[in-house]
Amino acid sequence: MPKVLTISGYKPFELGIFQNDHPSVFFIKAAIKKELLHMLEEGLEWVLISGQLGVELWAGEAVFELQEEFPELRLAVITPFLEQEANWSEKNKEWYESVLMQADFVDSVTKKVYEKPWQFRLKNQFFLEKSDALLLLYDQEKEGSPKYLYELALQYQSLRSYPIQLITFYDLQLIVEEEQLKRSDF
Repeated sequence: MPKVLTISGYKPFELGIFQNDHPSVFFIKAAIKKELLHMLEEGLEWVLISGQLGVELWAGEAVFELQEEFPELRLAVITPFLEQEANWSEKNKEWYESVLMQADFVDSVTKKVYEKPWQFRLKNQFFLEKSDALLLLYDQEKEGSPKYLYELALQYQSLRSYPIQLITFYDLQLIVEEEQLKRSDF
């Protein structure tokens, strides 16, 4: 089982989510925590994210929630380039900064501001090489930004043992149903 896990997935707008208090966020974080709990039992130590809006920052928040019970779990935010939040809204910058402030490690793959798309490709390669597995909120029925990391991970996996765990929309639906059952039990 992995000691170091990369987590990524869709950006909020790709999921039709425009507020962090949207009900779907709760279920996405629940799905991430469910996967992390399995891995924690097997010795997971670090979660790596690049700090992109959406699934990655929600994963960071999920890690912080789990740290209350599993203080040994660590979060690293390694951005593709410096000042990735430069063009984000104030609300998104505050959200990003709150995750960075609580992270156990923060750095950038390239020590320069955004120049070209190669910085994203380099980030994806870096994350695969520095982790033991990938957890990706991605459904092949709905392409989006996670497609690039997923395709690179499949190539990487063809050369070495590298588990790829997908959280699909079907998985999210199961989480919704589980949570509804929990609530109706009261």
